[in-house]
Amino acid sequence: MRLLPFLKHNKDVLLYSVALAGLLLVLKWLQYKFLLQTNTTEIYIGIIALLFTIIGVWAGGKIVKPKTTIQIVKEEVTIVQSHFDADLAKSQQEHYGITKRELEILQLIAQGMSNDEIAKTLFISISSVKTLISRLFSKLNVERRTQAIQKAKETGLIA
Repeated sequence: MRLLPFLKHNKDVLLYSVALAGLLLVLKWLQYKFLLQTNTTEIYIGIIALLFTIIGVWAGGKIVKPKTTIQIVKEEVTIVQSHFDADLAKSQQEHYGITKRELEILQLIAQGMSNDEIAKTLFISISSVKTLISRLFSKLNVERRTQAIQKAKETGLIA
């Protein structure tokens, strides 16, 4: 009910608003007509390209079936039981004069860690790791990591 008094006092505003809306509608219609007339060829080409793309994707999915091959591989697993003898490891550690820290380094080398990874794991510097590895190699009488791992496993230092 409050709207009626507002409209009575503001007829000019209402008429002006309706006239602007009508003018805007006419301008949009003319813009649409102009767009269709000047770009007719491009619009048709775009529609045809979209249609062919959709048909191509659909036909490609129907013609080319994904080939699924299932290959069954039979593997034989040989379980080698290794009994780690802690007493033997302790006696070998004493025999070679290997410290607890050097043994930790040896175990981490056996896990395939680099010097940097060992340093981060044990919270020590890389130079300390290099020094400990050098001492370990000297005590085991080896020159390479692989030799150290092999000798440690043969002697029972590590599992």
